[in-house]
Amino acid sequence: MERLGLVGLPNAGKTSLFNALTGATAPVASHPFTTTESSVAVAPVPDARLDALAHMSASRKVVRAGVEVVDIAGLVPGSSTGEGLGNRFLAGIREVDALCVVLRAFEDPEVPGDSDPVDGLATLELELVLADLATVESQLDRRRKAARADKSLAGEVAAMEAAHGVLSQGVPLYRAGLDADRAARRSLFLLTDKPVLAVVNIGDDALDDVEARAAGVTKALDGHGEALAVCVQLEAEAARLTPAERAELLEGLGLGAGALARVAHSAYHLLGRRLFFTTGDKESRSWSFRVGSTAAECAGVIHSDLQRGFIRAEVIHWDELLDLGSWAAAKSAGRLRLEGKDYEVADGDVLEIRFNV
Repeated sequence: MERLGLVGLPNAGKTSLFNALTGATAPVASHPFTTTESSVAVAPVPDARLDALAHMSASRKVVRAGVEVVDIAGLVPGSSTGEGLGNRFLAGIREVDALCVVLRAFEDPEVPGDSDPVDGLATLELELVLADLATVESQLDRRRKAARADKSLAGEVAAMEAAHGVLSQGVPLYRAGLDADRAARRSLFLLTDKPVLAVVNIGDDALDDVEARAAGVTKALDGHGEALAVCVQLEAEAARLTPAERAELLEGLGLGAGALARVAHSAYHLLGRRLFFTTGDKESRSWSFRVGSTAAECAGVIHSDLQRGFIRAEVIHWDELLDLGSWAAAKSAGRLRLEGKDYEVADGDVLEIRFNV
């Protein structure tokens, strides 16, 4: 399971977001370094498509796919050189696959810290860039010497030199357009080599101006990441309620289903993951797969025997199935497609696997 790391300055609200996404109860306080060790939990991915399929099939059980979320110890200026909890912070980031940068945009005189999210983003990026630059500089001469004896290392050295040039200018690698070289840099575990989602943590007094509150960060990211404005405290409080109470609260505030579903889906897509479904009266379930996976590979997500003995997949998109009203109706209408093992599964496909072992 891919890992999403929550990163932020002290009191940005990342632990509250962690609790809201995962249902955890990590301690939250209005002073720095409440989080001193990384916390890990699985966040279920809400999906209205799955809910609709479960209702259609009168499923007795609903099982959601999840993403592993890591709440990483807070960063302060100087973390790249060991200030604050710098070493713990850096180690936590190296172990995740994508970053969710939590940026404070709320005013609270009782909670110390800057409330300018664009400045917060700049501070975070600078610390990550400085840490990556130190990593590259510590390895580059060694790799150059090794490449003189082993010509196969030339591509790796070239990738490191390109990364060094970008980082020396203060630019994170995810902004640099060097994706083609990422495999050659993988052994360095560089912090800015990960895709980024920004959550702009607003106060409940800004709910009528949500999109505008994220606009500055969207502009600062310049197309290299998505920014979502979220009232994290409200979402965390709502997450502790029963589903009915939560829906009533959010609806009363004009927030619909709330922002957590958007955060979870954006994070999932950031990690290169998509969902397919299975549905029946016993269970409706969402299954996670990597973009570009074949029907046989997705069968293996369900169970290795299904991939080993794969014959074919019966496939229909979720909305088409809902329109028809049932799997039996789709079959009678001849709307189920028979796909072979090389079929590339699409997000939202509903599958039934035929196999023999």
